[in-house]
Amino acid sequence: MASVCFYFQVHQPYRLKNYTVFDQHSSYFDDKKNAEICRKVAKKCYLPANLLLLELISKYNGKFKISYSITGVMLEQIENYTPNVLRTFKQLADTGCVEFLAETYYHSLSFLYSLDEFAQQVETHSHTIKRLFRQNPRVFRNTELIYNNDLAAFIENNTEFDAILTEGPGHILGYRSPNFVYRPVNCRRLKLLLKNYPLSDDIAFRFSNRNWSQWPLLANKYASWVNAVNGCGFVVNLFMDYETFGEHQWVDTGIFEFMRHLPEEILRHPDNDFKTPSEIAYTYEPLDVIDVPCPISWADIERDLSAWNGNAMQKNALAELYELEEKVKAARDKDIIRDWRRLQTSDHFYYMCTKYFADGDVHKYFNPYDSPYDCYISFMSVLNDLNLRCCRKMQKQRKPADKAMGKSTPQNQSAPSKKLC
Repeated sequence: MASVCFYFQVHQPYRLKNYTVFDQHSSYFDDKKNAEICRKVAKKCYLPANLLLLELISKYNGKFKISYSITGVMLEQIENYTPNVLRTFKQLADTGCVEFLAETYYHSLSFLYSLDEFAQQVETHSHTIKRLFRQNPRVFRNTELIYNNDLAAFIENNTEFDAILTEGPGHILGYRSPNFVYRPVNCRRLKLLLKNYPLSDDIAFRFSNRNWSQWPLLANKYASWVNAVNGCGFVVNLFMDYETFGEHQWVDTGIFEFMRHLPEEILRHPDNDFKTPSEIAYTYEPLDVIDVPCPISWADIERDLSAWNGNAMQKNALAELYELEEKVKAARDKDIIRDWRRLQTSDHFYYMCTKYFADGDVHKYFNPYDSPYDCYISFMSVLNDLNLRCCRKMQKQRKPADKAMGKSTPQNQSAPSKKLC
């Protein structure tokens, strides 16, 4: 038996304006650019891919199944800028063949910095999925498949999720295969589904590479690789960005036609089928326990956290951002809290990455800034202004209390700074 499990990440951040220390406004995010990118990707990827998958689900009478993790910030943008895309996602949900997963609402690194914030974001995201798609998520995936033993323990002890998704790197698996279900260390209930990264990356990264020895990749050839898992595993977890279809791999590469024919070729083998992550967790028992003491992810060659905290700029930006948490929440201002949470989106720190060679090319391709340093300056300028907004808000809150206690407010008070708060 080889059960193919397709999981697609759907995400776009709220990109920042080129904000400087001289700017004194709270309009941090480039709404025009965000709308433009959302509509562009919707036209190239989301709409044609959704319509194709709806067609395939209907054609195979429920035998073809897929899953999505759509971030909260992406859902907001889809609702605002491309409501027709949201309608097609709802149509996919209505088929009963599509599962929506839970994650952090803001696609953040909050688990690494604030468990309270992490729990709030996961709960908010789950509620949003239920509101929009009438599903209670049963499976969790953390931002960029970031995972370690501590995350598994938190999910097991504080949620009702049945399984968690992550990368399947060789240095963690050793002699073992990603084509089985595993159990996180020290967990009794939670199951672990690992990405088969060679087969996933064949589609996501190598599909259009004419220098690749397997180019052109046709559906029947790829299905033969999946068939080879029979007798050597139970699952083939194909995890990738949804933007693979039409955006990363353009339509003229043949990526849509490849996907159109793939279910037929995979289902030719009598032992193959398609399952959602929750069905995988329900059907298969864990083969072994997986111990992941240090965080892993699906990013870059290292499969670690260095894409987001690998240099001093990233570390400083993250530390300063989460240091503001108590002040932001004490301000009790929904706009301030919303802006602070949007700043948590992992893309902001990804854009600050200074890696070179193969990974560096990827980082530069997706970076809207001229350099990582420009991103850092803009981000920290926004963060400084957000801090000042918190101070002003808290100062206003203190004035009524001071008056009630008979205290006077100093005349000609200067603009608030960090030290005042």
